[in-house]
Amino acid sequence: MTGNSINKFFRADPQSQTGFPIAKAGWPIIFASAFVTFVLALAGLVYPALIGILVTFFICNFFRDPDRVTPDKSDAVISPADGRIVFTGMVNENPFINGPSLKIGIFMNIFNVHVNRIPFTGKIKKILYYPGKFYSANKEEASTDNEHNALILETDKQQRLCFVQIAGLIARRIICHVCEEENVVCGQRFGLICFGSRVDVYLPVDSKLDVAKGDKVKAGTSILGYLE
Repeated sequence: MTGNSINKFFRADPQSQTGFPIAKAGWPIIFASAFVTFVLALAGLVYPALIGILVTFFICNFFRDPDRVTPDKSDAVISPADGRIVFTGMVNENPFINGPSLKIGIFMNIFNVHVNRIPFTGKIKKILYYPGKFYSANKEEASTDNEHNALILETDKQQRLCFVQIAGLIARRIICHVCEEENVVCGQRFGLICFGSRVDVYLPVDSKLDVAKGDKVKAGTSILGYLE
């Protein structure tokens, strides 16, 4: 493993001012669920209202957006998503950057934080959106066939890596806040995927992997590997 021997961290985004931060995209859905629950309660429909309360709490939990600190290691590739590693290995052809790549697949279930973060400091050179299908995100065909949004990033050393937001069986909305030619910082929030999904990361072939299939990772905090 490379990097500094003393662990140092930094905040890529300003610290939240609330004890339970919620992603902005979640507020309309939360308000809608709370309103329906309120109407059910006023109508005296006790059991539907109780179900509404549970659904509202679940939605709040899904859209939680906790603050994270990012390891201060210039060569480290940080996980862009919370979840479980479902694939690691070489692929002969990167669908977004010509040539072979080291690929890492991260599956997010409905209980994971779904806010996505930038894996490496650099500039967004291209964003490629594809309106595809909705296979279960833990299946490998989801990487290419499902609806996805691919971001190609170039580092200060002209290395290119790609990270892809992929919709899953339940997820039907991909949100991306960054634009092409925008400078971004490792650990910075850049979007989210609603209700169960996947994020794939494609690294240069000479990168050093620091995770294995089955590992659990956290966005903005866990190190996936290191660029040479």
